[in-house]
Amino acid sequence: MEIDQIINTIFPLPELSKLNLIQHISEISHPKGFCLMEANKVVSYIYFLKKGIVRAYASTENNDITFWFGTEGEPVVSMKSYVDDKPGYESIELLEDCDFYVLETSKLKKLFNEDIYIANWGRKFAERELVKTEELIISRQYKTALERYKDLLREKPYLLQRVQLGHIASYLGITQVSLSRIRAEIK
Repeated sequence: MEIDQIINTIFPLPELSKLNLIQHISEISHPKGFCLMEANKVVSYIYFLKKGIVRAYASTENNDITFWFGTEGEPVVSMKSYVDDKPGYESIELLEDCDFYVLETSKLKKLFNEDIYIANWGRKFAERELVKTEELIISRQYKTALERYKDLLREKPYLLQRVQLGHIASYLGITQVSLSRIRAEIK
């Protein structure tokens, strides 16, 4: 997905503002397995996924708990670092070779002070991330694993072809054995 499409998906900008924002964005690539962000570290960048898939997870004593998958066109950001310039909670692992657009947070915040359109774009960006977090929390609190799996099938069926079942099970908050039972039940 091209950067101007990603920008417009978040919030359309006038052409001059969009060009101003784009001139501060560069492209990078990393291989499958690369750790893009580490928990307990400040991340000074916002990434937009051009190609590939990533997972966000938190580590416990016994395992990793996957709580989000990012795919083409989506922002990859540590909101704690973005908002408060403090270490984030999550780690981000690349599940495929990935291409990213990258924007330094400090440059974006400088643009907020210079261009009201970019400032509004940044507000919409943060609002969208807040809604995603809210939906995740509500899903985890009020839906069964079966309902969450059905949501995944409806909203992001391609994840089942691109992501290990262990990560899917972790995302759903269940074991791989339970995931196998759910999958058999649905067939």
